[in-house]
Amino acid sequence: MKQNGYESSNQTLDAVFAALADPTRRAILTRLVAGDATVKELAAPFEISQPAVSKHLKVLERAGLIERAVDKTRRPSHLNPEPLAEAVKWLEAFRQFWSSSFDQLDELLQSMKEGEEGK
Repeated sequence: MKQNGYESSNQTLDAVFAALADPTRRAILTRLVAGDATVKELAAPFEISQPAVSKHLKVLERAGLIERAVDKTRRPSHLNPEPLAEAVKWLEAFRQFWSSSFDQLDELLQSMKEGEEGK
């Protein structure tokens, strides 16, 4: 769905957030922080089939979050952190906004508290 004036200029960022929207894919990324893993190794903790895990891996690969190598008969997946760094950078602007908003709220609450103590 496109909204006038709100088109994303960064398709990679869109793909990263779409990939991260699924808890299974987030769990796969968390596992890959520990090191490379095959589909069989990644499927082990889930109650889903290896083909289902492979579909999740394709989504992660299209988003650039993982890379898949060919090692003889194995195809280990490897975490690629660069797209995550881009997402964190984008989110940083919102962290600064919320931090500023909380600082303003703290100031307001402090002035209200001081006003009540003065009565």
